Amino acid sequence: MVAFQGERGAFSEAAARKLLGASAGVLPCRSFDDVFAAVRSGAAGCAAIPIENTLAGSVLRNYELLGEAGLEIAGEALLRIRLSVMARPGTTLGDVRRVLSHPVALAQCTRFLAAHPGIEAVATYDTAGAVKVMMKDGRAGEAAIAGASAADLYGAEILAENIEDNAENYTRFLLVAKHGVIPPRPGPRKTTIVFRTPNTPGALFRALAVFALRDINLTKLESRPIEGRPWEYQFYADVGGDASERNVANALNHLREMCETVILLGSYAAAEE
Repeated sequence: MVAFQGERGAFSEAAARKLLGASAGVLPCRSFDDVFAAVRSGAAGCAAIPIENTLAGSVLRNYELLGEAGLEIAGEALLRIRLSVMARPGTTLGDVRRVLSHPVALAQCTRFLAAHPGIEAVATYDTAGAVKVMMKDGRAGEAAIAGASAADLYGAEILAENIEDNAENYTRFLLVAKHGVIPPRPGPRKTTIVFRTPNTPGALFRALAVFALRDINLTKLESRPIEGRPWEYQFYADVGGDASERNVANALNHLREMCETVILLGSYAAAEE
C-alpha cells in the first residue's frame, strides 16, 4: 500500500503508480503530515511525495517532514504535469467565475489566470479533490484545475487543456519508506543528505567543498530554518552517486568532521522520464 496526498486522480497517485506499477494499492491522505504518519504507523508500506516542481519550486513542507520522519528515500520519478480547466458538463469557459485547485497548481498557471481576470483563483488541498468537491457541491460558474484523469474519474468536462505556464512542467516525486523495506533499484544513483554547519563565516563554503574536491556533482541544495534557533539553517543536498561508493563515502565522512549533524536520507536510483 502506497500513501499519497490528495484524492484519487491526483498527480501523486500517478507518480505512485509510475514508481510501483499500475496494480499498486493506494491510500489517499488529506495532508503531507498524514502521508508520513501513515508510513510511520504501518498503515502504508511507503509513500509517494512531491518534492519540487520546475515552475513552482520546492515543496518546503516535505523537506521539513523528511528531516524529521526517520524514513528512507528509496526512489524517485519525474512526472510531466499537464493541467486542464474542467467543470460540470454544459458549462463553458465564459461561464466560469471561480476556479479551485491546489496552490502549487495555481502557481503553475499564472499566465492563464492573468489572461482571464474575471476568474477568481481559490486554493484547495488538492487538484483532484478540487474536481471532486466542484462536481459534488460546486456552485454555478465554478470550475477546477487538475489533470485530465480527474475529469475522467469524476465526470467533469474539460474546458481548456495544457494551461500551465510552460510545457517543461515536471514534478519530481520521492518514494519514501522505513529503512530496508524497498530493495535497491538498478540505475544511476543519487544520494540525499541533510546537514547543519556551525554558524560561522565560511562554514557552508567549506562543507560544499568536500564534494567539489572529489568531482561529485551537487544537483540540489535547499535551506530550511532550524526550529528554536532563529536565523540558523540546515541544508538538504542531492549529490551524484551512492553513499556506499568510496568517493561519496569519503566526502560524507569529511563533511561529518566539520558539521554539527549529517543525516543520510537515502541513496536511490535517479529518475527517468
